[in-house]
Amino acid sequence: MRVALLSDTHGFVDPRIAERVTECDIAVHAGDIGGADVLLSLQPREELVAIRGNNDTPERWSEGERHVLDTLPAETALDLPGGRLVVLHGDDSGTLAQRGRRYRRRFHDAAAVVFGHSHRLSTDLDAHPWLLNPGAAGRTRTNGGPSMLVLTCGDGPWRVEPLRFDPGRYPSLRRRERPARETGDDESE
Repeated sequence: MRVALLSDTHGFVDPRIAERVTECDIAVHAGDIGGADVLLSLQPREELVAIRGNNDTPERWSEGERHVLDTLPAETALDLPGGRLVVLHGDDSGTLAQRGRRYRRRFHDAAAVVFGHSHRLSTDLDAHPWLLNPGAAGRTRTNGGPSMLVLTCGDGPWRVEPLRFDPGRYPSLRRRERPARETGDDESE
Protein backbone atom coordinates (compact mmCIF):
# COMPACT_ATOMS: atom_id res chain seq x y z
CA MET A 1 0.00 0.00 0.00
CA ARG A 2 1.28 3.46 -0.92
CA VAL A 3 0.32 6.43 1.23
CA ALA A 4 0.91 10.02 0.13
CA LEU A 5 1.78 12.26 3.08
CA LEU A 6 1.47 16.00 2.63
CA SER A 7 0.87 19.15 4.60
CA ASP A 8 0.82 22.94 4.54
CA THR A 9 -0.77 23.63 1.17
CA HIS A 10 -2.36 26.89 2.33
CA GLY A 11 -4.92 26.91 -0.49
CA PHE A 12 -2.77 25.57 -3.35
CA VAL A 13 -1.37 22.11 -4.19
CA ASP A 14 1.62 21.99 -6.48
CA PRO A 15 0.39 20.11 -9.59
CA ARG A 16 3.40 17.75 -9.48
CA ILE A 17 2.38 16.68 -5.99
CA ALA A 18 -1.26 16.25 -7.02
CA GLU A 19 -0.03 14.01 -9.85
CA ARG A 20 1.98 11.83 -7.43
CA VAL A 21 -1.03 11.52 -5.12
CA THR A 22 -2.96 9.80 -7.94
CA GLU A 23 -0.34 7.02 -7.83
CA CYS A 24 -1.08 6.30 -4.14
CA ASP A 25 -3.81 4.29 -2.47
CA ILE A 26 -4.38 6.77 0.36
CA ALA A 27 -3.55 10.46 0.73
CA VAL A 28 -3.06 12.01 4.17
CA HIS A 29 -3.08 15.79 4.60
CA ALA A 30 -1.63 16.93 7.95
CA GLY A 31 -3.32 20.31 8.08
CA ASP A 32 -3.15 23.93 6.95
CA ILE A 33 -5.18 22.88 3.93
CA GLY A 34 -6.54 26.29 3.01
CA GLY A 35 -9.79 25.30 1.32
CA ALA A 36 -12.01 22.49 0.09
CA ASP A 37 -10.67 22.88 -3.46
CA VAL A 38 -7.32 21.57 -2.21
CA LEU A 39 -8.97 18.41 -0.92
CA LEU A 40 -10.92 18.01 -4.17
CA SER A 41 -7.69 18.24 -6.17
CA LEU A 42 -6.22 15.25 -4.29
CA GLN A 43 -7.33 12.07 -6.01
CA PRO A 44 -5.77 8.97 -4.41
CA ARG A 45 -7.00 5.57 -5.57
CA GLU A 46 -8.94 4.75 -2.40
CA GLU A 47 -9.17 7.29 0.41
CA LEU A 48 -8.36 10.83 1.47
CA VAL A 49 -7.75 11.60 5.14
CA ALA A 50 -7.27 15.18 6.34
CA ILE A 51 -7.04 17.08 9.60
CA ARG A 52 -7.27 20.76 10.50
CA GLY A 53 -4.17 22.87 10.99
CA ASN A 54 -3.85 26.08 12.97
CA ASN A 55 -4.63 28.10 9.81
CA ASP A 56 -7.74 26.07 8.97
CA THR A 57 -10.20 28.43 10.66
CA PRO A 58 -13.60 29.71 9.54
CA GLU A 59 -12.14 33.16 8.96
CA ARG A 60 -9.64 31.74 6.45
CA TRP A 61 -12.00 29.45 4.56
CA SER A 62 -14.70 30.74 2.27
CA GLU A 63 -18.20 30.71 3.68
CA GLY A 64 -19.33 28.10 1.18
CA GLU A 65 -16.57 25.67 2.27
CA ARG A 66 -16.90 25.96 6.04
CA HIS A 67 -19.15 22.89 6.20
CA VAL A 68 -16.14 20.85 5.00
CA LEU A 69 -13.90 22.44 7.62
CA ASP A 70 -16.39 21.43 10.32
CA THR A 71 -15.89 17.74 9.40
CA LEU A 72 -12.10 17.76 9.87
CA PRO A 73 -10.68 16.50 13.19
CA ALA A 74 -7.67 18.05 14.93
CA GLU A 75 -5.90 14.68 14.81
CA THR A 76 -6.58 11.14 13.70
CA ALA A 77 -4.97 7.71 13.35
CA LEU A 78 -5.01 5.14 10.57
CA ASP A 79 -4.48 1.43 11.00
CA LEU A 80 -2.32 0.47 8.03
CA PRO A 81 -0.71 -2.84 7.10
CA GLY A 82 2.14 -3.26 9.59
CA GLY A 83 1.18 -0.53 12.06
CA ARG A 84 -0.66 2.61 13.06
CA LEU A 85 -0.05 6.05 11.57
CA VAL A 86 -0.96 9.03 13.78
CA VAL A 87 -1.71 12.34 12.05
CA LEU A 88 -1.57 15.75 13.74
CA HIS A 89 -0.60 19.22 12.58
CA GLY A 90 2.30 19.83 14.96
CA ASP A 91 1.56 23.40 15.99
CA ASP A 92 1.82 22.70 19.70
CA SER A 93 4.49 24.49 21.69
CA GLY A 94 8.19 23.70 21.87
CA THR A 95 11.06 23.13 19.53
CA LEU A 96 10.95 20.42 16.91
CA ALA A 97 13.09 18.19 19.16
CA GLN A 98 10.77 18.77 22.14
CA ARG A 99 7.71 18.00 20.06
CA GLY A 100 9.36 14.87 18.71
CA ARG A 101 10.10 13.57 22.21
CA ARG A 102 6.55 14.37 23.26
CA TYR A 103 5.04 12.59 20.22
CA ARG A 104 7.17 9.51 20.82
CA ARG A 105 5.98 9.30 24.43
CA ARG A 106 2.34 10.07 23.67
CA PHE A 107 2.06 7.79 20.62
CA HIS A 108 4.51 5.06 21.71
CA ASP A 109 2.33 2.32 20.24
CA ALA A 110 2.24 3.89 16.75
CA ALA A 111 4.57 2.96 13.91
CA ALA A 112 4.84 6.57 12.77
CA VAL A 113 3.59 10.09 13.49
CA VAL A 114 3.10 12.46 10.57
CA PHE A 115 2.90 16.18 11.26
CA GLY A 116 3.46 19.44 9.43
CA HIS A 117 3.39 23.09 10.52
CA SER A 118 7.14 23.76 10.13
CA HIS A 119 7.06 23.63 6.30
CA ARG A 120 10.32 21.65 6.53
CA LEU A 121 10.67 18.20 5.00
CA SER A 122 12.17 15.81 7.54
CA THR A 123 12.17 12.15 8.46
CA ASP A 124 13.41 10.77 11.77
CA LEU A 125 13.56 6.99 11.41
CA ASP A 126 16.10 6.43 14.20
CA ALA A 127 13.55 5.46 16.87
CA HIS A 128 9.92 4.42 17.11
CA PRO A 129 7.54 5.79 16.31
CA TRP A 130 9.05 7.38 13.23
CA LEU A 131 8.57 11.14 12.98
CA LEU A 132 7.57 12.22 9.48
CA ASN A 133 7.15 15.80 8.30
CA PRO A 134 6.28 16.07 4.60
CA GLY A 135 7.14 19.79 4.39
CA ALA A 136 4.98 22.19 2.39
CA ALA A 137 3.11 20.85 -0.65
CA GLY A 138 1.96 24.21 -1.99
CA ARG A 139 3.78 27.41 -2.84
CA THR A 140 4.05 29.02 0.60
CA ARG A 141 7.42 28.78 2.40
CA THR A 142 8.47 25.56 0.70
CA ASN A 143 12.09 25.77 1.90
CA GLY A 144 13.71 24.57 -1.30
CA GLY A 145 10.63 23.47 -3.22
CA PRO A 146 7.29 21.78 -2.63
CA SER A 147 7.60 18.39 -1.00
CA MET A 148 5.79 15.30 0.20
CA LEU A 149 6.53 11.81 1.49
CA VAL A 150 5.37 8.47 0.11
CA LEU A 151 5.00 5.78 2.75
CA THR A 152 4.99 2.19 1.51
CA CYS A 153 3.55 -0.25 4.02
CA GLY A 154 2.65 -3.88 3.95
CA ASP A 155 3.65 -7.16 5.53
CA GLY A 156 7.34 -6.23 5.54
CA PRO A 157 9.07 -3.17 6.94
CA TRP A 158 7.70 0.25 6.06
CA ARG A 159 9.64 2.47 3.67
CA VAL A 160 9.55 6.25 3.31
CA GLU A 161 10.45 8.09 0.12
CA PRO A 162 10.89 11.86 0.37
CA LEU A 163 9.98 13.80 -2.79
CA ARG A 164 11.02 17.40 -3.34
CA PHE A 165 10.35 19.32 -6.52
CA ASP A 166 12.10 22.40 -7.85
CA PRO A 167 10.38 25.60 -6.76
CA GLY A 168 7.49 26.25 -9.12
CA ARG A 169 6.58 29.27 -11.14
CA TYR A 170 2.87 29.55 -10.79
CA PRO A 171 0.58 31.89 -12.70
CA SER A 172 -0.67 34.78 -10.64
CA LEU A 173 -4.32 34.84 -9.76
CA ARG A 174 -4.40 38.60 -10.27
CA ARG A 175 -3.56 40.35 -13.45
CA ARG A 176 -0.90 42.97 -12.93
CA GLU A 177 -0.95 46.15 -14.93
CA ARG A 178 2.30 47.61 -16.09
CA PRO A 179 2.95 51.13 -14.91
CA ALA A 180 2.77 53.80 -17.61
CA ARG A 181 6.07 55.25 -18.73
CA GLU A 182 6.60 58.78 -17.66
CA THR A 183 9.42 59.62 -20.10
CA GLY A 184 7.14 60.02 -23.08
CA ASP A 185 9.56 58.32 -25.50
CA ASP A 186 8.47 55.53 -27.77
CA GLU A 187 11.34 53.11 -27.15
CA SER A 188 10.38 49.50 -27.47
CA GLU A 189 11.31 47.18 -24.63
